[in-house]
Amino acid sequence: MNALEAAANLTPEMRRDFAVVVPAFNESPVIPDLIKALRRAFQEYRLDGQVLLVDDGSTDGTAELAAREGEGWDNLRVLRHRTNLGKTEALVTAAAATDREYLVLFDADLQHLPEEIPRFLAKLQEGWDVVTGRKLGDYQKPLVSGIYNSLSRRIFRVPVSDLNSMKAFRKKVVEELPLRHDWHRFFVVLAHARGYSVSEIDIQLHPRRAGSSKYSGRFRIVVGLMDLLSVWFLLLFSKKPLLLFGFTGFALILLGLAVGGVAFYLRFAHGLGFRPFLYLVILMETVGVVLVGVGLMAEMIAQLHHEVDSLRRRLR
Repeated sequence: MNALEAAANLTPEMRRDFAVVVPAFNESPVIPDLIKALRRAFQEYRLDGQVLLVDDGSTDGTAELAAREGEGWDNLRVLRHRTNLGKTEALVTAAAATDREYLVLFDADLQHLPEEIPRFLAKLQEGWDVVTGRKLGDYQKPLVSGIYNSLSRRIFRVPVSDLNSMKAFRKKVVEELPLRHDWHRFFVVLAHARGYSVSEIDIQLHPRRAGSSKYSGRFRIVVGLMDLLSVWFLLLFSKKPLLLFGFTGFALILLGLAVGGVAFYLRFAHGLGFRPFLYLVILMETVGVVLVGVGLMAEMIAQLHHEVDSLRRRLR
């Protein structure tokens, strides 16, 4: 379905009840083209949602330029962070600043065009909670992105093939998810784990028009892998931490008893004494008991977290 067909199928409510979230950090070279493209798309497809441009602590006048370029366009709001916090924080800031039901996360670099917005809205209108884009075109980091997406699909069993692209979703998903710094990359994973429905559409990838990428460097690969491990741990063991700590602790205790039995047999059956065996038994038993204790404490923390989360949902 192309943009015109998608826009024609949108209900009046859907044409208005959304906000396009645009995180921007030092994007002044592309801001004029960005605002013009968004205004043109809103007019062409008869959209009346909001555009929330979040200036994430820019030092090149991004916010001022965006306000100047969007002068007279009531759909645009410019929000500001005093310092550079990150894309996840920009998303959370925008979600808190709007009353619209649907959000479209749109990068400022125009590697995806505003013409994709009606297609995402049409997909949400079908009843999906989260819709993500599958990039088509020449991507600068295909190997890293491919490995990341492949690992995520295998580990988290998400039913989409591209997790780090343009996406649209219900605002309530953002309000419910525990989004930490840089966890926008795991937005789809966390939403799927909470039971939200997830789908994807093909979208064209275009070359960046100006400026430079803010997500490059080998260090970000390491950070991404560590975040992947953190999310995996959160989803797997946060509800039942005793499965990890308790199982490991009991395994060490049993192994320590086995080693102690071998040491006892060698000492009294063959007259052979090995002091390192004694130290090993003490170490295993001590660490095992500590891990079981940590697991029990973690279970109490998990229970408190569950109660707080349930209370937060009821209050909302």
